[in-house]
Amino acid sequence: MTVKIESHIASGETVIEMQKVNKWYGEFHVLKDIDLTVSKGERIVICGPSGSGKSTLIRCINHLEEHQEGTITVNGTVLNENMKNITHIRREVGMVFQQFNLFPHMTILDNLCFAPVWARNMPRDEAEETACRYLERVGIGAQKDKYPGQLSGGQQQRVAIARSLCMNPSVMLFDEPTSALDPEMIKEVLDVMIELADTGMTMICVTHEMAFARSVADRVIFMDGGEIVEENTPNAFFDNPQVDRTQKFLSQILSH
Repeated sequence: MTVKIESHIASGETVIEMQKVNKWYGEFHVLKDIDLTVSKGERIVICGPSGSGKSTLIRCINHLEEHQEGTITVNGTVLNENMKNITHIRREVGMVFQQFNLFPHMTILDNLCFAPVWARNMPRDEAEETACRYLERVGIGAQKDKYPGQLSGGQQQRVAIARSLCMNPSVMLFDEPTSALDPEMIKEVLDVMIELADTGMTMICVTHEMAFARSVADRVIFMDGGEIVEENTPNAFFDNPQVDRTQKFLSQILSH
């Protein structure tokens, strides 16, 4: 049984709705009857042990992974096999991965301009203006003419965040964005994400950064075995977890 307490934002405009979503890899049942509603401006952190289905869940939201049962709706558009719907949703949903996925042969500016020019038919000069604005926002405006290999890992991840913002998404998904970074680089990326959260951006973040979850999230969701086991406000989640599996996970991760 899932222990669920609604976020204080839950009465707002619904941006994402997942109803009885199931996914299999062959015979492995990776997502089991996932029900999740995300409101506009809500900041959700998803945590759980490796293999619990966290990354698969958020990758289903923009069809990087295909679910086999249930419905996913983003801003009123149902995610199905209709390529037009998939394209529309991907324009609405930005994603930042564990790896930065930047084009190594392109400058930072070209990396940021590529999608707006080709996917949104944005004029190049407008795309450059937008790119420069977001590079400044993430604190690396001076790096625009460099190549990814000339930047640190933390800088590259900030570029990846800026690149997603250039598409003007209504939702940002983060799939363990700091897991590939050296410890000293983690804070600079989390600082950018905190600033982004403060602007009211709708965010879903898979992370093991529990201090970030406690300080930024409106709601923390714990997954295990492909299920949402427990969800609550950060204070209640960390201070008074209701489920044994949650208690065990927190005792292990917070002791490190």
